[in-house]
Amino acid sequence: MAAALSTVLCEVEAMKGQIRWSASLSEQDYLRGPFYRPSGKKSMGLKCGIVGLPNVGKSTLFNCVSSAKAQAANFPFCTIEPNTGIITVPDPRLNALAEIVNPQRILPTTVEIVDIAGLVKGASKGEGLGNQFLGNIRECDAILHVLRCFDDPNVVHVDGSVDPVRDKEVIDIELQLKDLETVEARLKKVEKQAQIGEKEAKRRFELLSRIREALLKGESARTVVTANDDPALLNEFQLLTSKPVLYVCNVEEKSAVTGNAYVELVRKAVAAEDAEVIFVTAAIEAEIASMETAEERDMFLLDIGLKEPGVNKLIHAAYDLLKLATYFTAGVQEVRAWTIHQGMTAPQAAGVIHSDFEKGFIRGEVIAYADFIALKGEAGAKAAGKLRVEGKEYVVKDGDVMHFLFNV
Repeated sequence: MAAALSTVLCEVEAMKGQIRWSASLSEQDYLRGPFYRPSGKKSMGLKCGIVGLPNVGKSTLFNCVSSAKAQAANFPFCTIEPNTGIITVPDPRLNALAEIVNPQRILPTTVEIVDIAGLVKGASKGEGLGNQFLGNIRECDAILHVLRCFDDPNVVHVDGSVDPVRDKEVIDIELQLKDLETVEARLKKVEKQAQIGEKEAKRRFELLSRIREALLKGESARTVVTANDDPALLNEFQLLTSKPVLYVCNVEEKSAVTGNAYVELVRKAVAAEDAEVIFVTAAIEAEIASMETAEERDMFLLDIGLKEPGVNKLIHAAYDLLKLATYFTAGVQEVRAWTIHQGMTAPQAAGVIHSDFEKGFIRGEVIAYADFIALKGEAGAKAAGKLRVEGKEYVVKDGDVMHFLFNV
């Protein structure tokens, strides 16, 4: 019996929202219940840093997307420490699945949002709260760059006038200068090794040299990085300007539906970048966030002509920017969304739940979301021949409802 306890063949009933063990766990693990997972669970959490010059509305926006509350005050550096909040990713597909499965709980995927202290010219040299700002950005997967795109004489601007393109360039330059310091220091370390032909050093030297040339021209690292470059190598450099950026234009209330001239100026300025631009009205988002019921929010949105809150638009845009996707597990215990990178194979997607699922992956059972809904669940999909058995090479698609079998 002791030998049997040391190895288990686990059928992960992801479609049924539980783990069913066909051989025994250790007695201690068994007593912890059906939802216990041994160490090894992976995280695919998304972490976005909200940045911008003082008084552009970033802390107000942060308060809208997070239950945490930053001090939204009308003076520079009111956000001295990064405020962090965890928010759920809106996905109506979860509710549609839950209507069929009737689970005990619904678990959406989440995004971690960090409100990072304000920035001024000279931050790369430590001005304002620059060094702290730059350090916090390195920990984020993506940057949400809030730009002031509204006129209001009652809200001061650190440079005395509203110019979102200038504001964007202020932060760009500071990040580029900091990256230039990093790149030049790394070039010195690998240059001699590259000259004598060491393969890895040569790869690093070539990529660093290309990035340095871009930075000297006032361009960000992401503008010269190609699909052929090794992502692990780029991550090793921890460059600020290699991170994907979503420009969030904060517009006045009358421009909440259509945007304004400032937004168009931003779009033109970033046309050559691999970046996205959206516009929201932080004041409206704050009002929506204060409403108690979904019905009240829906009526408000209808009255002002918006299909969804700007916060939802922001989160979806961040997902697209990072090339993320979602798959689901759906069972009577829970319906749950899992975040993966586009292009992940079935074993990699399984590993997001637990590392053992990837290591011992045998196969996955997959139902496309549309089939699951149209055929009213797993039983209907199976009867109609829409439940597929997929192996290790299968690339998971956004919306797949999945069930994994693995052996450890």
